[in-house]
Amino acid sequence: MSEKARRPRRSDFRRFYPITTRWGDHDSYGHVNNVVYHSYYESAVSRFLVEEGTLDIASSPVIGLIAENCCTYFSSINFPDRISVGVRIARLGNSSLRYELAVFRDEEEEASAAGYIVYVYVDRASNRPSPIPEAVRRVFLQLLD
Repeated sequence: MSEKARRPRRSDFRRFYPITTRWGDHDSYGHVNNVVYHSYYESAVSRFLVEEGTLDIASSPVIGLIAENCCTYFSSINFPDRISVGVRIARLGNSSLRYELAVFRDEEEEASAAGYIVYVYVDRASNRPSPIPEAVRRVFLQLLD
């Protein structure tokens, strides 16, 4: 995302994951702190992976690691707002992919924040890049724009 980033709308995303804001998410300015948005993004991606059966935290021989992330803020969210995180995949490479995500407050159509996470898949033992397993790749195609 950049300074001139278009503010995403709900219709731009294929999946949504509800997340409850917590009192402790606030900073001294009275709104959800910027770093918390990244945890919302990671929670939504992890939930997608677990629900689709592609994340075996303890024993997968190939694992996805975050290589890059970004967040652009459009409007504040607060406790006790109900939020949902929209998830889509913008790019699917051989050993990496880029998730695009957006946080939507209550039932608003425009995002309060939007960003991306780049995951690189690596061999668990060597920590070297590895092709995304074919079964996992098929799941990712559901969210590919």
